Amino acid sequence: MKKGLLTLGSVVIFFLLTAGSASAVVNDTVKVGLRYGSSAMFSANLENAVGSGYEFGYYDEERDFHPIGWTEETAISMTASGPIYMDTSGIYSATAPSGGYRTLGPWHVEIGGFEDFDEAQDAAYEYEEAYPAWIDGAYVVRVGCYRTEDEAWDALDDIGGDDVVRSGDTGVLVTVTRTAQVLFEFDLMGAMDLAVLPDGGGEESETWFRGNKYNGGFEYARVTGGNLNVVNVVDLESYVKGVLPHEMGGDWPLAALEAQAVCARTFACRTTKHLASYGFDVCASTDCQVYEGVGDATESTDRAVENTAGECVWYDGELAETVYHASDGGATEDAANVWGGDVPYLKGKTDPYEAMTTIPSYGYTVTYTPAELTWVLQHSGYSIGTVRDVYVSEYTPLGNVYKVTFVDDTGASLTVKGDAARMAFYSTTYGKNVRSMRFTISGGSGGGGNVYINGSSDRVSSLEDISVISGDGTISQLPDGTASALTSSGTVTVSPGGGTSSPSSGFVITGTGNGHNVGMSQYGAKAMAEQGYSYQEILEFYYTGVTIG
Repeated sequence: MKKGLLTLGSVVIFFLLTAGSASAVVNDTVKVGLRYGSSAMFSANLENAVGSGYEFGYYDEERDFHPIGWTEETAISMTASGPIYMDTSGIYSATAPSGGYRTLGPWHVEIGGFEDFDEAQDAAYEYEEAYPAWIDGAYVVRVGCYRTEDEAWDALDDIGGDDVVRSGDTGVLVTVTRTAQVLFEFDLMGAMDLAVLPDGGGEESETWFRGNKYNGGFEYARVTGGNLNVVNVVDLESYVKGVLPHEMGGDWPLAALEAQAVCARTFACRTTKHLASYGFDVCASTDCQVYEGVGDATESTDRAVENTAGECVWYDGELAETVYHASDGGATEDAANVWGGDVPYLKGKTDPYEAMTTIPSYGYTVTYTPAELTWVLQHSGYSIGTVRDVYVSEYTPLGNVYKVTFVDDTGASLTVKGDAARMAFYSTTYGKNVRSMRFTISGGSGGGGNVYINGSSDRVSSLEDISVISGDGTISQLPDGTASALTSSGTVTVSPGGGTSSPSSGFVITGTGNGHNVGMSQYGAKAMAEQGYSYQEILEFYYTGVTIG
């Protein structure tokens, strides 16, 4: 473990107050949010899997690590400074647990005037329960973790020192995991965040965090008075190696894995959706790309990343938005028809390749009762009464769903379009969802309010302002919005209705595919690879007019 660290003064603080980078991935380094927001942690553990020990420090705006301290311990915990309660099993919490516990209080005796970490560390050895700290850009020693200020003043009278201080609500305390042994405290008043860099012992480090192994370092951003956001700061290629086995099967053809690697890399380099709010580039869930470190990487997935190292998808000199989905069911779709807004390289097309490979659960069927649909829509914020009818009211030219219309018992209708035509059916309560943009609905009227003119492709939803040509060639409007037609049963009046009564068996939705249908189909990529296509050809098929490089 490195010792003899450089002396740092308060000038560092002003350097770090400059705004962070406005673009994702700086110096080929990605910041991945592992825990943040509602999942932020009061205490977060690390344990060396490869290597031994850690350096404490910070990352500057170029994402270079600057060391300010070190430890040779292999299992450490970063915890929000303040009152910390440790139960008999060594679990830290912000509130006193039931049963026995030990308190690491927020009050300390402080001794200042140290030039560097090593000097502060040596001084700390002279006291019981003392440790070095980096507070507001200066090295100090803090003695004890007292529950009250009076206890700290009593200790100062006994052992000496400069002052009694309280841990700040932006501080982070580092301990030996499951013990009360404090190793270090960091508090820059929110100007920058504590970073921990594992020592790989001459190899690339691997570190356990919550059951997964990660390369790179970690950053702990503390919201004032709150918990810690945990961020993995990792090389771009290592990040892609961590994504790949979770987004595509490790035993899939190499060309498909290579295409996915390029997509994953491009996505990380382009997205900044979490940067302003949380200070990292991408999250680790399906909201971005699934990333659980490097423990699940295989020889094939690593090879795919290495074969495409540094390559991204570009359109007109800019990084493309390489969205992807599991399967399209027969055709991808224009981004404009799913999310709104035209994207020239996200154009839908008929996909002949998916049919050439085996896709688990390719087709799906889901049934909703009127009561279930009513509950789902109303609890999703839609204004609608009791649902009595639902039907696909418009398809795209590629045969994907564009609009779905719901009709309630008053005859009022609600039409949703684009991705909402799929997501409106989503319910965790009932465990039901519509998996793709490619489906049909039976059990409803099928759009019974429509009047067909010449065939199923020509229909209108109202007879208002409709004109007819009589036998003598006279053109006139329908006087009352109704018309008559001859059927095998005689003459009947035709008029668009307000839907049908609810079917007793419910509404049955049948479809193919899985996902939003925009961009690359992962199973389509697999099928193309099985047919001998290269990863470049796969990407050029699913993303219109792009270049790879």
